[in-house]
This record gives sequence, C-alpha cells and structure tokens, in this order.
Amino acid sequence: MSRKVTDKGVDRTARHVHVLIVGSGFSGLGLAIRLSQQGRDDYLVIERGSDVGGTWRDNTYPGAACDVPSQLYSYSFALNPEWSRSFSKQPEIQRYIRSVADRYGVRDKHLFDCDMTGARWNDADARWEVQTSKGAFTADILVSAVGALCEPNLPDIKGINDFQGKIFHSARWDHDADLTGKRVAVIGTGASAIQIVPAIARQVAHLDVYQRTAPWLLPRIDRPYTLPERLAFKHVPGVQKLSRAAIYAARETQVVGLAKFPPAMRVLEGIARAKLAYEVRDPELRRKVTPNFRIGCKRMLISNEYYPALGRDNVDLVTDGIEEIRAGSIVTTDGTEREIDALVVATGFHVTDSPAYEVVAGRDGRTLAEVFDTSGQQGYKGAAIANFPNMFFLLGPNVGLGHTSMVYMIESQIAYVADAIATVERLGLRTVEVRKDVQDKFNRELQGKLVGSVWNTGGCASWYLDKHGNNTTLWPDFTFRFRKLLEKFDVSAYDTSRNADGAARSDLKVVATS
Repeated sequence: MSRKVTDKGVDRTARHVHVLIVGSGFSGLGLAIRLSQQGRDDYLVIERGSDVGGTWRDNTYPGAACDVPSQLYSYSFALNPEWSRSFSKQPEIQRYIRSVADRYGVRDKHLFDCDMTGARWNDADARWEVQTSKGAFTADILVSAVGALCEPNLPDIKGINDFQGKIFHSARWDHDADLTGKRVAVIGTGASAIQIVPAIARQVAHLDVYQRTAPWLLPRIDRPYTLPERLAFKHVPGVQKLSRAAIYAARETQVVGLAKFPPAMRVLEGIARAKLAYEVRDPELRRKVTPNFRIGCKRMLISNEYYPALGRDNVDLVTDGIEEIRAGSIVTTDGTEREIDALVVATGFHVTDSPAYEVVAGRDGRTLAEVFDTSGQQGYKGAAIANFPNMFFLLGPNVGLGHTSMVYMIESQIAYVADAIATVERLGLRTVEVRKDVQDKFNRELQGKLVGSVWNTGGCASWYLDKHGNNTTLWPDFTFRFRKLLEKFDVSAYDTSRNADGAARSDLKVVATS
C-alpha cells in the first residue's frame, strides 16, 4: 500500500507499514525478533548503519570491550555458549548480535543505510509520517529504538576545526590513521578513553591524556574461559543459566549502595582506593587520578591497564583545562603548548540532548527536543511520552543502569511494547497516548527515589543529569522491580480512541521490505 505525503510542498509516495522500528541495536533487533515470534510480518526496521549491532557496530576503537560480564550480556532467549572470556571484546559481541539476527531470520525485515530525517504525527489519519534517506513511510505505530550512546558529543573548544592532523571521535575511529610513532592526544577519561589509552600507549611516540574529572576504577576480573567451562556451557543443561543468574544476583546487590543507602558504597570505594595506591606509585600522578566524589556518582569503570599506562614514560596526564586547539598543537589554560599529530576525541555522547529528538514532532507539533527543553526528559516507564500518540520507546527516559546489563532492561521493555501492540489490535484502538497526569505522577515518584541516591548526593556532575538538574537517565531501583512494572501493558494509563468500526486494524498490515 502507498499513499501521498506532502513534505514542504513536495509529493512523495510513502510506503505504509503497521509498525515501524527505528534502530537495530540490542533493543530494535530484540523487538523485531519478538514480533516475528508472535507470527507478525507487518513491521519494518530502519537502520542508518549498514548492519545490526548499534553501538557495538559503531565503536571499533582499539581495546573496545564490554564492562558487563559476558554471561549477562546476551538475550535470555539466545544465550551464547561460545563466549571466549568472562568480559567480551567488541568484535565478539558484534558477531553474537549478527548471529542472533541470522538465527531468527529477521534481516529481511530491515532496511539498512536508512536514516530517519523527520517524523510527524498526522492526527487526521492517526498515523506517523516518516521521512528517511530512502524515501517516505507512514506507520500506525512508531517505535524508537535509538540508543543513548549513538550520537557522538564533540567538545566546543576554540580552534578545534582548525586542527590539521588526524582527528576523530572514539565512536568513529579512523582505522586508516596509523598512529605508530606519532604524537597523539586523547581528550576525555571516560569508559572509552580508559580502554583506548592502554591500547595505543605502546604504539605511539608520545601520548597526552587530557582529564577533566578523574574516574573511579575497579579491577577488571577478566580471564579466558577454560575448555571444560565452554563444554559445560554448551552441553550441560542449566549450567549457563545458573552462571548468568549468579552474576545477575551479585550485580544487583550494588543497587543498595547506589540507590538506597549510599554509605554502603564505601566498600567498593575502599577496593578502588587500594587498587589506585597499588598501581600508581608516583605521588603526584596519584593525586591527579584520585576522584573527589563518592564512587558510583559517575559511571564506575573497570580496567587493569589504565593506571599502568599513565605511568609510562611516553604518557602524560594533563589536568589543566584546554584553552584552544591550533593547527598542530593544544594549548592549555596555563599557557603550555603541546604539539600533536593526531587527536582522539573521547568525550562521550549526546544522551539527554540527542539530535534524534529534534526530528520527531508529536500531536501539538512540538518536537521531542522542544518538549524536553521545557519540562525535562520525562516519560512513562521509559516506554511512552505524553503528546506522542502511537509511539513507544525502547531505552527511553530513566531506563539506564550503572551496575548491570542493559539487555535485562531492554527485554523488559520489549515485553511491554509487544503487549502494547497486541492490545491496540485486540481492542481495535485507533490511538493510544499515555495520560499526562499518569506520566507526571510516575516521574514525581521516580525523582523522589533519586533524592537520596549516590547520583544526587555523591558530589559530582555527570551526563546522567539534564539541564534542569534532574537525573533523567538512570533507573533508581532494583531491575527486577522494573521488569515487574512492565510485565503487562496497562492500557488504563493511556488515553485511547477506537476505530470507527471498533475492529482491529488488520486491514492495514502492509509490509515494506525495500
């Protein structure tokens, strides 16, 4: 089925699909698999990249690896007995994601290299009109599976565009750039940087690491799996599930200190301080890398190689602010100029201010960005936002975690959204939109839980907070409570309207696959 959509006076033939999913990382791919398992063929996934994988497809920098144990970093319905080690590296995770897409046969439900450039709600037709780099679509239901770590955040530094050497963001690594024997600078000391620095320190002639805030580091208890372990995971029923459950339970204990009783974080902080004292013997360097906030306030990082890399003769940690970047150097606020040949920008991502929010306009014409700018990044169960009918979110507001696997949260949301789609059809609903009063109540309670958390009392500023000062990124409770909360779609929390005949919209299930 096709219909005409007018976009700035230009008529285009729009392809219609019942459910349009935007993004194919863990969340979008997982929902596609769930819908296929339910016997549906009335959906399409559009993905701006050339393959599934999301952040694990894009982040190919040296040393890229996961900071969640391998056994917990997979779909519960597609456990991977082939993990080679306790903490997997990027290539292995990406191979796993691709293998799952192939195993469940959903690649033909994807349109790759397709970037969503605009989406607006058409109230008269009760449909979404979506513009993409590969043409226009209309959809009865729009699902955003755009992850939080997908839009690189480039620092606003004077002269950065004047730099004449190689420059690239950690998430857009230039593999054609040979850093061997070069003078390199890395801006940032977050999760990506602490993996990149050790990976390139031996290769480069000199490395300057620019630190704004020192992170807390914990030991990385990583090792290859033995052959007996791998055979047991593969052939002994229940062994892998038991291992996964034990890791999940151990990780969940951190919620007590993070969200309930921050003084309990002193145990982890003691471990981190002992690690720092053992691995950093130089008193001045130790002073520079000692954080000034409670552990957990910012993302806790794991590495056994970062501190030793900073202690190398060819590595300098720079804590003075950057004044400007010149054609071949960086000048800090104390007037020191350091010459470099290449610049790696490891400054994270747009999380609470993603550019993706600027292209989706809801019922009243305001974009997500405009709504968030006014009231902050608020949603309902991380899955719906008032003013955006027939739209659901995977990895929406306050779904993030600081202690365990996001795949657990993703699967919880997939169950909720899949049940929402089934409910819409079963009840013959034309529109479904979360009630503003319900959303407001949910957020008041959620922010109330965050008041005494380490994220609000730990003495730091982080990307967890939006410009209003609210933590709109993290879930402030046990993850099993989140799963219980999203067990079933609660249609009573939504304003709904019915089709004229009260029937399900099965006649509108038209598939677009190219």
